[in-house]
Amino acid sequence: MPYQHVTEHCLAEAIGEGGLSAESYARGLEACQPALARLKQQHDEGSLPLLGLPKRRDDIEAFAPVAADYRSRFADVVIFGTGGSSLGGQTLYKLVDRGFGPPAGTPRLHFMDNVDPDSFGALLQALEPARTGVITISKSGGTAEPLAQLLILLPRFEAALGRAALGQHITVVTEPTDNPLRRLAERFGLPSLEHDPGVGGRFSVLSVTGLLPALIAGLDATALRAGAAEVLDLALSAASAESAPPAVGAAIAVGLLHERRVGQSVIMPYVDRLASFGAWYCQLWAESLGKDGTGTTPIRAVGAVDQHSQLQLYLAGPRDKMFSLMLLDVAGAGERIDAGLADDEALAYLRGRSLGDLLDAMGRATAETLARNGRPVRLFKLRALDERVMGALLMHFMLETVIAADLLGVNAFGQPAVEEGKVLARKYLSEMSVSVT
Repeated sequence: MPYQHVTEHCLAEAIGEGGLSAESYARGLEACQPALARLKQQHDEGSLPLLGLPKRRDDIEAFAPVAADYRSRFADVVIFGTGGSSLGGQTLYKLVDRGFGPPAGTPRLHFMDNVDPDSFGALLQALEPARTGVITISKSGGTAEPLAQLLILLPRFEAALGRAALGQHITVVTEPTDNPLRRLAERFGLPSLEHDPGVGGRFSVLSVTGLLPALIAGLDATALRAGAAEVLDLALSAASAESAPPAVGAAIAVGLLHERRVGQSVIMPYVDRLASFGAWYCQLWAESLGKDGTGTTPIRAVGAVDQHSQLQLYLAGPRDKMFSLMLLDVAGAGERIDAGLADDEALAYLRGRSLGDLLDAMGRATAETLARNGRPVRLFKLRALDERVMGALLMHFMLETVIAADLLGVNAFGQPAVEEGKVLARKYLSEMSVSVT
């Protein structure tokens, strides 16, 4: 497996009354069996397209030429999309751009997932249209944020490039239906890529939504899906739920909610490249499970940063949190501290140590401290972090979410409560006075 899933410190026999009892854990695992059986049936029937993505290659062949073209011609590529249309791509892009720019020979990607006018204005000022590609993603084709962004950008790019050239700079990704985004693309001659109607936005990271930006950034889309396939295959072929890591995670999370009232789930990677993974997970978990008065609240943290801002609460605050720490094997990695510069005895513990040594020690210390204080904590131990491992982690959490929804008796797909706010936003917009320029 691309990762090791260590869960012993979520159980009462290891950490005391803050953990899940053996009886509840056994019941939870037993309850996962029907969920796994349903997933296998959906996979075999092809009725849940998400489960077919890891083995697919034909769709990659369809959008890979677009990625190669954007990669070769542009210095900047802007992705308009929000929620699942953006967070997956951001998570994958973090593998290659640590915040200091992309690798040589690849464009810089800008994920514009909000409509703050100040940020958007700054983006427009920074872009050179002739050297910029744009991808607009909306599954339904009616999402307000990316449509508004595209509608503002179009006249500026048309003025700079001419209408005939717009299709060489702007691509849309949407369902193959008659929708506002597709109609806009047809009006301006913009090429369209198909968003599978059966793959929901927050589950779409392994589809064109996430993989098109990933390919532009130089990532290996096939390796991402191969890692996902390893996790999926193991889950679908497992003789018991205990042999399927996503089922184990779901059983623990739901069991802790019911038995210990653990209503918050903290994901805390000790890897900067996984910082965006936490944001992706928060949407996935919250929007899938928060229904019918149930669910748990996801919280994003980053180690070792949040040891200095949140750990006090985690250790001495309410016993209502489960922790998922992601630890990469970084011991010995990075530059070493010159022993001669750390001659102060107060710095003796740093002499000759690398930054990897420090991060490794802090991650392990946090995990042990949480367990000693009776806080349920599980570990995702990673030997490396590449496309294969990232694909595996993404599939683990998607399966864990779907299984947890089954245990909670809710539908993991759809987000009916979100629609109320969208309706009100449209109402407020329609009531505003409009100045026509």
